[in-house]
Amino acid sequence: MFYREAGDFKTSYQADNQTFPIAFDRYRYWFVLAVAYLVIPFMINDYWASAILVPFLIYSIAAIGLNILTGYGGQVSLGTGGFMAVGAYACYKLMTAFPDVSILIHVLLAGGITALVGAAFGLPSLRIKGFYLAVATLAAQFFLVWLFNKVAWFYNYSASGQINAPERTVIGIAVTGPNAPAWAQYMVCLVFVTASALIARNLTRGTIGRTWMAIRDMDIAAEIIGVNPLKAKLTAFAVSSFFVGISGALFFAVYLGAVEVGEAFGINKSFLVLFMVIIGGLGSIFGSFAGAAFLVVLPVALKVVGGDWLGWPTDMVAHLQLVIIGLLIMFFLIKEPHGLAQLWKLAKEKLRLWPFPY
Repeated sequence: MFYREAGDFKTSYQADNQTFPIAFDRYRYWFVLAVAYLVIPFMINDYWASAILVPFLIYSIAAIGLNILTGYGGQVSLGTGGFMAVGAYACYKLMTAFPDVSILIHVLLAGGITALVGAAFGLPSLRIKGFYLAVATLAAQFFLVWLFNKVAWFYNYSASGQINAPERTVIGIAVTGPNAPAWAQYMVCLVFVTASALIARNLTRGTIGRTWMAIRDMDIAAEIIGVNPLKAKLTAFAVSSFFVGISGALFFAVYLGAVEVGEAFGINKSFLVLFMVIIGGLGSIFGSFAGAAFLVVLPVALKVVGGDWLGWPTDMVAHLQLVIIGLLIMFFLIKEPHGLAQLWKLAKEKLRLWPFPY
């Protein structure tokens, strides 16, 4: 009744192949953007920004990056936390070395530096895959954390080994540092996540994305029909690392303001982003958002319900969170490998056939 394409007709291939071919989907997309840009900034407070909205946006960028590599490229990676650390420390060095340059430029450059590092660590994917590639990226995770811990140049020889984001402004409004308002931090992250989603969506639907999926589905057959595996795998690692580096830079500069690499970008961070992709849905940009939203909201909801309403101890709430995540991962891997994105797709299909859903 509410979700129909009756009356929607296309007169060109471009119109039929657009991102949202159904008018209702386009209207919903513009409505969500309008709320995100024109409503939430006027209603946001410090709690909603720090607990839900800002981490959701940052983790969405990281999940998009990992989904490009794993969901579309078929290359398993357990080094997301390490690549986020590369973006964070690159942003820190750029902010301290070039204080007059905009923080937005620093974040983009940090993503570019991370892309180069990711492509370098992606070279083993030309020879190994599957479990062995996962172990190789896991080694990259531990190596990068060790490097940022041991080489004092990366944290400007600070006695504590911690990096702190200097205060920076965009059009005269602070977006980093203790004086940055919540709405400004939210808007910076929102701009980056909007651009990242649009770029990723167009990449995955174009020639590059098709080569990634060809390598993912059957690399030998893809090479036979002319796909260059070297180019496809390294571009997947580079593009994925670019988005992950941007998320790491925002996580450090805009969200936390001060980080220590072992605590902020350890192996737990890599697994967290991987769980977002698994639960949200492999090979889906929407799934990256759904998985990030679920795993950001889940601990907050458990704290409110279990801790505040039911009076459960904090350690019990934390253990319950791990149990729920573990059960959901097993469920989606066994019953629905495409995650929440596939469930959402099925729900839309049923609405299209209402009142006779299959």
